[in-house]
Amino acid sequence: MIKPHGSDTLKPLFVSDEEQSKQLKLEAERLPSVLLNSAAACNVVMLGAGYFTPLTGFMNVRDAISVADTMHTSDGLFWPVPIMNLVHDASSVKPGMRIALKDPNVSGTPVIAIQDVETVEELSDDQLAAMVAKTYGTTDQEHPGVATAMSLGKMVIAGPIQVLNYSYFQDEFPETFRTAVEIRSEIAERGWNTVVGFQTRNPMHRAHEELCKMAQEATGADGILVHMLLGKLKPGDIPAPVRDAAIRKMVELYFPPNSVMITGYGFDMLYAGPREAVLHAVFRQNCGCTHFIIGRDHAGVGDFYGAFDAQKIFDEEVPPGALDIEIFRADHTAYSKKLNQVVMMRDAPDHQKEDFVLLSGTKVRAMLAAGEPLPGEFARPEVAKILMGYYQSL
Repeated sequence: MIKPHGSDTLKPLFVSDEEQSKQLKLEAERLPSVLLNSAAACNVVMLGAGYFTPLTGFMNVRDAISVADTMHTSDGLFWPVPIMNLVHDASSVKPGMRIALKDPNVSGTPVIAIQDVETVEELSDDQLAAMVAKTYGTTDQEHPGVATAMSLGKMVIAGPIQVLNYSYFQDEFPETFRTAVEIRSEIAERGWNTVVGFQTRNPMHRAHEELCKMAQEATGADGILVHMLLGKLKPGDIPAPVRDAAIRKMVELYFPPNSVMITGYGFDMLYAGPREAVLHAVFRQNCGCTHFIIGRDHAGVGDFYGAFDAQKIFDEEVPPGALDIEIFRADHTAYSKKLNQVVMMRDAPDHQKEDFVLLSGTKVRAMLAAGEPLPGEFARPEVAKILMGYYQSL
Protein backbone atom coordinates (compact mmCIF):
# COMPACT_ATOMS: atom_id res chain seq x y z
CA MET A 1 0.00 0.00 0.00
CA ILE A 2 1.12 3.58 -0.68
CA LYS A 3 3.05 5.14 2.20
CA PRO A 4 1.57 8.01 4.22
CA HIS A 5 2.89 11.49 3.51
CA GLY A 6 6.26 12.20 5.11
CA SER A 7 6.25 9.01 7.18
CA ASP A 8 6.52 5.24 6.93
CA THR A 9 3.43 4.86 9.10
CA LEU A 10 0.32 6.89 9.90
CA LYS A 11 0.62 9.16 12.91
CA PRO A 12 -2.89 9.64 14.30
CA LEU A 13 -2.91 11.87 17.39
CA PHE A 14 -6.07 10.32 18.86
CA VAL A 15 -5.39 8.68 22.22
CA SER A 16 -6.77 5.19 21.67
CA ASP A 17 -5.60 3.64 24.94
CA GLU A 18 -8.65 3.73 27.24
CA GLU A 19 -6.73 4.13 30.50
CA GLN A 20 -4.53 6.90 29.11
CA SER A 21 -7.57 8.65 27.66
CA LYS A 22 -9.35 8.44 31.04
CA GLN A 23 -6.34 9.96 32.81
CA LEU A 24 -6.07 12.77 30.27
CA LYS A 25 -9.75 13.61 30.65
CA LEU A 26 -9.30 13.83 34.42
CA GLU A 27 -6.23 16.02 33.91
CA ALA A 28 -8.17 18.25 31.51
CA GLU A 29 -10.62 19.13 34.29
CA ARG A 30 -7.79 20.82 36.19
CA LEU A 31 -6.14 22.54 33.23
CA PRO A 32 -6.71 26.10 31.99
CA SER A 33 -8.86 25.93 28.88
CA VAL A 34 -9.14 27.64 25.51
CA LEU A 35 -12.30 27.60 23.41
CA LEU A 36 -11.35 26.74 19.83
CA ASN A 37 -12.96 28.15 16.72
CA SER A 38 -14.65 25.66 14.37
CA ALA A 39 -11.71 25.63 11.93
CA ALA A 40 -9.22 24.74 14.68
CA ALA A 41 -11.58 22.11 16.12
CA CYS A 42 -11.77 20.45 12.70
CA ASN A 43 -7.98 20.60 12.44
CA VAL A 44 -7.93 18.68 15.74
CA VAL A 45 -10.22 16.04 14.23
CA MET A 46 -8.02 15.71 11.14
CA LEU A 47 -4.87 15.47 13.27
CA GLY A 48 -6.48 12.90 15.54
CA ALA A 49 -7.70 10.79 12.62
CA GLY A 50 -4.28 10.61 10.97
CA TYR A 51 -5.31 12.62 7.92
CA PHE A 52 -2.68 15.27 8.67
CA THR A 53 0.21 12.84 9.13
CA PRO A 54 3.04 13.61 9.90
CA LEU A 55 2.03 16.81 11.75
CA THR A 56 2.12 16.55 15.54
CA GLY A 57 -0.02 19.57 16.36
CA PHE A 58 -0.52 23.25 15.61
CA MET A 59 2.09 25.26 13.72
CA ASN A 60 3.99 28.26 15.07
CA VAL A 61 4.21 31.54 13.16
CA ARG A 62 7.49 30.65 11.47
CA ASP A 63 6.14 27.39 10.09
CA ALA A 64 2.77 28.87 9.13
CA ILE A 65 4.39 31.70 7.17
CA SER A 66 6.82 29.27 5.55
CA VAL A 67 3.97 26.98 4.51
CA ALA A 68 2.00 29.89 3.07
CA ASP A 69 5.04 31.20 1.18
CA THR A 70 6.71 27.99 0.02
CA MET A 71 4.39 25.04 0.82
CA HIS A 72 7.10 23.72 3.16
CA THR A 73 7.54 23.98 6.90
CA SER A 74 10.73 25.60 8.16
CA ASP A 75 12.35 22.16 8.48
CA GLY A 76 11.44 21.19 4.90
CA LEU A 77 8.24 19.13 5.20
CA PHE A 78 5.99 19.64 2.18
CA TRP A 79 2.63 21.02 3.37
CA PRO A 80 0.24 23.27 1.45
CA VAL A 81 -1.91 25.08 4.06
CA PRO A 82 -1.10 26.56 7.51
CA ILE A 83 -2.60 24.52 10.37
CA MET A 84 -3.00 26.88 13.31
CA ASN A 85 -4.75 27.36 16.62
CA LEU A 86 -5.76 31.01 16.26
CA VAL A 87 -7.50 32.89 19.09
CA HIS A 88 -8.35 36.51 19.82
CA ASP A 89 -7.06 36.53 23.39
CA ALA A 90 -4.20 34.35 24.63
CA SER A 91 -3.27 36.49 27.64
CA SER A 92 -3.79 33.56 30.04
CA VAL A 93 -1.70 31.12 28.00
CA LYS A 94 2.07 30.87 28.43
CA PRO A 95 4.75 28.66 26.83
CA GLY A 96 5.32 25.49 28.85
CA MET A 97 1.69 25.17 29.93
CA ARG A 98 -0.66 22.32 29.14
CA ILE A 99 -4.11 23.53 28.16
CA ALA A 100 -7.46 21.89 27.51
CA LEU A 101 -8.89 22.69 24.07
CA LYS A 102 -12.68 23.00 24.08
CA ASP A 103 -14.93 22.17 21.15
CA PRO A 104 -17.27 24.96 19.98
CA ASN A 105 -19.25 22.58 17.74
CA VAL A 106 -20.66 20.39 20.53
CA SER A 107 -23.18 21.47 23.17
CA GLY A 108 -21.46 22.28 26.44
CA THR A 109 -18.08 22.81 24.70
CA PRO A 110 -16.43 19.61 25.99
CA VAL A 111 -12.68 19.13 25.86
CA ILE A 112 -11.59 17.73 22.50
CA ALA A 113 -7.80 17.71 23.04
CA ILE A 114 -4.93 18.70 25.30
CA GLN A 115 -2.15 20.88 23.93
CA ASP A 116 1.42 21.32 25.14
CA VAL A 117 2.06 25.02 24.53
CA GLU A 118 5.44 25.63 22.92
CA THR A 119 4.95 29.22 21.78
CA VAL A 120 2.36 31.98 22.00
CA GLU A 121 2.86 34.58 19.27
CA GLU A 122 0.91 37.37 17.63
CA LEU A 123 0.55 37.73 13.89
CA SER A 124 0.82 41.26 12.56
CA ASP A 125 -1.92 42.52 10.26
CA ASP A 126 0.56 42.35 7.37
CA GLN A 127 1.58 38.77 8.20
CA LEU A 128 -2.03 37.62 8.40
CA ALA A 129 -2.94 39.35 5.13
CA ALA A 130 0.10 37.87 3.38
CA MET A 131 -0.68 34.37 4.61
CA VAL A 132 -4.30 34.65 3.48
CA ALA A 133 -3.25 36.01 0.08
CA LYS A 134 -0.83 33.14 -0.48
CA THR A 135 -3.24 30.45 0.74
CA TYR A 136 -6.41 31.68 -0.95
CA GLY A 137 -4.96 33.70 -3.83
CA THR A 138 -6.95 36.75 -2.68
CA THR A 139 -7.76 38.88 0.35
CA ASP A 140 -11.24 39.73 -0.92
CA GLN A 141 -13.60 39.14 2.01
CA GLU A 142 -16.38 38.21 -0.41
CA HIS A 143 -14.50 34.92 -0.55
CA PRO A 144 -16.05 32.81 2.27
CA GLY A 145 -12.73 31.17 3.20
CA VAL A 146 -10.95 34.52 3.37
CA ALA A 147 -13.73 36.03 5.48
CA THR A 148 -13.41 33.14 7.94
CA ALA A 149 -9.60 33.19 8.03
CA MET A 150 -9.50 36.93 8.72
CA SER A 151 -11.99 36.60 11.58
CA LEU A 152 -10.31 33.90 13.70
CA GLY A 153 -7.90 36.10 15.65
CA LYS A 154 -4.17 36.82 15.43
CA MET A 155 -2.81 35.04 18.51
CA VAL A 156 -1.12 31.76 17.54
CA ILE A 157 -0.88 28.99 20.15
CA ALA A 158 1.57 26.39 18.84
CA GLY A 159 2.51 22.94 20.03
CA PRO A 160 1.67 19.23 19.92
CA ILE A 161 -1.74 17.88 20.86
CA GLN A 162 -3.34 14.72 22.21
CA VAL A 163 -6.83 14.17 20.81
CA LEU A 164 -9.61 12.82 23.02
CA ASN A 165 -12.58 12.61 20.64
CA TYR A 166 -13.76 13.31 17.10
CA SER A 167 -16.19 16.14 17.91
CA TYR A 168 -19.71 15.55 16.56
CA PHE A 169 -18.68 13.61 13.47
CA GLN A 170 -18.63 10.11 14.92
CA ASP A 171 -22.01 10.53 16.65
CA GLU A 172 -23.84 12.30 13.83
CA PHE A 173 -22.37 10.27 10.95
CA PRO A 174 -21.67 6.81 12.41
CA GLU A 175 -22.07 5.05 9.06
CA THR A 176 -19.92 7.52 7.14
CA PHE A 177 -17.25 9.22 9.26
CA ARG A 178 -14.02 7.26 9.09
CA THR A 179 -10.48 8.00 10.19
CA ALA A 180 -7.53 7.59 7.83
CA VAL A 181 -6.55 4.62 10.00
CA GLU A 182 -9.93 2.94 9.43
CA ILE A 183 -9.91 3.64 5.69
CA ARG A 184 -6.43 2.16 5.26
CA SER A 185 -7.52 -0.87 7.22
CA GLU A 186 -10.62 -1.41 5.07
CA ILE A 187 -8.65 -0.96 1.84
CA ALA A 188 -6.30 -3.71 3.05
CA GLU A 189 -9.24 -5.95 4.03
CA ARG A 190 -10.78 -5.53 0.57
CA GLY A 191 -7.47 -6.46 -1.02
CA TRP A 192 -7.28 -3.25 -3.03
CA ASN A 193 -3.85 -2.10 -4.19
CA THR A 194 -4.78 0.75 -6.51
CA VAL A 195 -7.43 3.16 -5.21
CA VAL A 196 -8.91 6.30 -6.79
CA GLY A 197 -10.07 9.00 -4.37
CA PHE A 198 -13.03 11.25 -5.19
CA GLN A 199 -13.68 14.39 -3.15
CA THR A 200 -17.19 15.74 -2.89
CA ARG A 201 -19.09 18.37 -0.96
CA ASN A 202 -22.15 17.92 -3.22
CA PRO A 203 -24.46 15.08 -4.24
CA MET A 204 -23.12 13.03 -7.16
CA HIS A 205 -24.94 13.42 -10.46
CA ARG A 206 -24.45 11.30 -13.61
CA ALA A 207 -21.33 13.24 -14.57
CA HIS A 208 -19.67 12.53 -11.20
CA GLU A 209 -20.67 8.87 -11.36
CA GLU A 210 -19.20 8.42 -14.83
CA LEU A 211 -16.08 10.43 -13.94
CA CYS A 212 -15.33 7.98 -11.14
CA LYS A 213 -15.83 5.06 -13.51
CA MET A 214 -13.59 6.69 -16.14
CA ALA A 215 -10.85 7.28 -13.58
CA GLN A 216 -11.09 3.71 -12.30
CA GLU A 217 -10.80 2.33 -15.82
CA ALA A 218 -7.96 4.66 -16.82
CA THR A 219 -5.87 3.88 -13.73
CA GLY A 220 -6.75 0.19 -13.47
CA ALA A 221 -7.89 0.81 -9.91
CA ASP A 222 -9.34 -1.94 -7.75
CA GLY A 223 -11.78 0.46 -6.15
CA ILE A 224 -12.99 4.01 -5.59
CA LEU A 225 -12.97 5.95 -2.32
CA VAL A 226 -15.89 8.39 -2.35
CA HIS A 227 -14.82 10.72 0.43
CA MET A 228 -17.30 13.43 1.38
CA LEU A 229 -16.76 16.48 3.51
CA LEU A 230 -18.94 16.39 6.65
CA GLY A 231 -18.04 19.75 8.19
CA LYS A 232 -19.33 23.27 7.70
CA LEU A 233 -20.06 24.60 4.23
CA LYS A 234 -21.21 27.93 2.89
CA PRO A 235 -24.92 28.87 3.03
CA GLY A 236 -26.92 27.20 0.29
CA ASP A 237 -24.85 24.02 0.07
CA ILE A 238 -26.72 20.75 0.61
CA PRO A 239 -26.43 19.32 4.17
CA ALA A 240 -24.24 16.26 4.68
CA PRO A 241 -27.05 13.81 5.61
CA VAL A 242 -28.88 14.53 2.33
CA ARG A 243 -25.70 14.18 0.28
CA ASP A 244 -24.87 10.97 2.10
CA ALA A 245 -28.26 9.41 1.37
CA ALA A 246 -28.13 10.43 -2.30
CA ILE A 247 -24.61 9.08 -2.82
CA ARG A 248 -25.40 5.79 -1.08
CA LYS A 249 -28.45 5.26 -3.30
CA MET A 250 -26.42 5.95 -6.46
CA VAL A 251 -23.62 3.56 -5.45
CA GLU A 252 -26.10 0.86 -4.41
CA LEU A 253 -27.85 0.91 -7.78
CA TYR A 254 -25.23 1.93 -10.31
CA PHE A 255 -21.82 0.60 -9.24
CA PRO A 256 -20.66 -3.04 -9.10
CA PRO A 257 -20.47 -4.62 -5.62
CA ASN A 258 -17.20 -4.10 -3.71
CA SER A 259 -16.08 -1.33 -6.06
CA VAL A 260 -16.81 1.75 -3.91
CA MET A 261 -16.15 2.76 -0.29
CA ILE A 262 -18.45 5.56 0.91
CA THR A 263 -16.78 7.53 3.68
CA GLY A 264 -16.58 11.01 5.10
CA TYR A 265 -14.14 13.22 6.99
CA GLY A 266 -14.56 15.93 9.61
CA PHE A 267 -13.33 19.21 8.19
CA ASP A 268 -14.74 22.64 7.41
CA MET A 269 -14.45 23.57 3.74
CA LEU A 270 -11.81 26.23 3.06
CA TYR A 271 -12.79 27.00 -0.56
CA ALA A 272 -9.08 27.62 -1.12
CA GLY A 273 -9.02 26.29 -4.67
CA PRO A 274 -5.53 25.13 -5.75
CA ARG A 275 -3.99 25.04 -2.26
CA GLU A 276 -6.93 23.10 -0.89
CA ALA A 277 -6.69 20.68 -3.82
CA VAL A 278 -3.11 19.92 -2.76
CA LEU A 279 -4.23 19.47 0.86
CA HIS A 280 -6.91 17.07 -0.39
CA ALA A 281 -4.24 15.08 -2.21
CA VAL A 282 -2.06 14.95 0.91
CA PHE A 283 -4.70 13.47 3.13
CA ARG A 284 -6.00 11.11 0.42
CA GLN A 285 -2.46 9.70 0.25
CA ASN A 286 -2.67 9.29 4.02
CA CYS A 287 -5.95 7.39 3.50
CA GLY A 288 -4.19 4.94 1.19
CA CYS A 289 -5.33 6.29 -2.18
CA THR A 290 -2.86 5.89 -5.04
CA HIS A 291 -4.74 8.30 -7.34
CA PHE A 292 -6.90 11.36 -6.74
CA ILE A 293 -9.36 13.01 -9.11
CA ILE A 294 -8.90 16.75 -9.60
CA GLY A 295 -11.61 18.21 -11.79
CA ARG A 296 -12.85 21.55 -12.94
CA ASP A 297 -12.79 24.28 -10.24
CA HIS A 298 -11.81 21.80 -7.55
CA ALA A 299 -12.38 23.30 -4.06
CA GLY A 300 -13.18 26.64 -5.65
CA VAL A 301 -15.90 29.19 -5.07
CA GLY A 302 -17.39 31.92 -7.25
CA ASP A 303 -14.98 33.21 -9.89
CA PHE A 304 -11.91 33.37 -7.67
CA TYR A 305 -9.99 30.66 -9.52
CA GLY A 306 -9.48 29.58 -13.11
CA ALA A 307 -11.30 26.40 -14.14
CA PHE A 308 -8.15 24.27 -14.01
CA ASP A 309 -5.92 26.16 -11.56
CA ALA A 310 -6.27 23.25 -9.13
CA GLN A 311 -4.61 21.01 -11.71
CA LYS A 312 -1.94 23.50 -12.76
CA ILE A 313 -0.60 23.85 -9.22
CA PHE A 314 0.54 20.22 -9.31
CA ASP A 315 2.55 20.94 -12.45
CA GLU A 316 3.83 24.40 -11.56
CA GLU A 317 4.24 24.56 -7.78
CA VAL A 318 4.28 21.07 -6.27
CA PRO A 319 7.91 19.85 -6.41
CA PRO A 320 8.59 16.50 -8.08
CA GLY A 321 8.51 13.74 -5.48
CA ALA A 322 6.75 15.85 -2.86
CA LEU A 323 3.77 13.49 -3.01
CA ASP A 324 3.49 9.82 -3.97
CA ILE A 325 -0.19 10.02 -4.92
CA GLU A 326 -0.90 10.56 -8.62
CA ILE A 327 -3.39 13.13 -9.90
CA PHE A 328 -6.09 12.12 -12.37
CA ARG A 329 -6.84 15.32 -14.27
CA ALA A 330 -10.48 15.55 -15.28
CA ASP A 331 -12.21 17.94 -17.63
CA HIS A 332 -15.78 19.17 -17.26
CA THR A 333 -17.93 16.06 -17.69
CA ALA A 334 -21.44 16.05 -19.14
CA TYR A 335 -23.93 13.97 -21.10
CA SER A 336 -23.47 14.17 -24.88
CA LYS A 337 -26.72 14.17 -26.86
CA LYS A 338 -24.72 13.21 -29.96
CA LEU A 339 -23.04 10.19 -28.40
CA ASN A 340 -25.76 9.27 -25.88
CA GLN A 341 -23.26 8.96 -23.07
CA VAL A 342 -21.37 11.00 -20.49
CA VAL A 343 -18.03 12.28 -21.80
CA MET A 344 -15.29 14.69 -20.83
CA MET A 345 -15.72 17.77 -22.96
CA ARG A 346 -12.08 17.68 -24.07
CA ASP A 347 -12.80 14.29 -25.64
CA ALA A 348 -15.60 15.72 -27.79
CA PRO A 349 -13.95 18.53 -29.81
CA ASP A 350 -16.66 18.42 -32.48
CA HIS A 351 -19.38 19.32 -29.93
CA GLN A 352 -20.99 22.68 -29.33
CA LYS A 353 -22.37 23.74 -25.97
CA GLU A 354 -25.91 22.84 -27.02
CA ASP A 355 -24.78 19.24 -27.70
CA PHE A 356 -24.43 18.66 -23.96
CA VAL A 357 -27.02 18.37 -21.19
CA LEU A 358 -25.91 21.23 -18.94
CA LEU A 359 -27.87 22.59 -15.98
CA SER A 360 -26.70 25.32 -13.62
CA GLY A 361 -26.91 24.77 -9.89
CA THR A 362 -29.54 27.51 -9.71
CA LYS A 363 -31.66 25.77 -12.36
CA VAL A 364 -31.33 22.38 -10.64
CA ARG A 365 -32.39 23.81 -7.28
CA ALA A 366 -35.37 25.58 -8.84
CA MET A 367 -36.54 22.43 -10.63
CA LEU A 368 -36.23 20.29 -7.51
CA ALA A 369 -38.01 22.84 -5.34
CA ALA A 370 -40.85 22.95 -7.88
CA GLY A 371 -41.12 19.17 -7.96
CA GLU A 372 -39.93 18.98 -11.57
CA PRO A 373 -37.96 15.83 -12.44
CA LEU A 374 -34.36 16.32 -13.52
CA PRO A 375 -33.36 14.94 -16.92
CA GLY A 376 -32.23 11.32 -16.66
CA GLU A 377 -29.09 12.28 -18.57
CA PHE A 378 -28.20 14.67 -15.73
CA ALA A 379 -29.19 12.79 -12.57
CA ARG A 380 -30.28 9.29 -11.68
CA PRO A 381 -34.02 9.37 -10.86
CA GLU A 382 -33.52 7.75 -7.44
CA VAL A 383 -30.93 10.41 -6.54
CA ALA A 384 -33.12 13.23 -7.83
CA LYS A 385 -36.02 11.96 -5.70
CA ILE A 386 -33.94 12.27 -2.51
CA LEU A 387 -32.81 15.77 -3.44
CA MET A 388 -36.33 16.81 -4.40
CA GLY A 389 -37.59 15.73 -0.98
CA TYR A 390 -35.00 17.95 0.66
CA TYR A 391 -35.69 21.05 -1.44
CA GLN A 392 -39.46 20.70 -1.10
CA SER A 393 -39.07 20.53 2.68
CA LEU A 394 -37.39 23.95 2.87
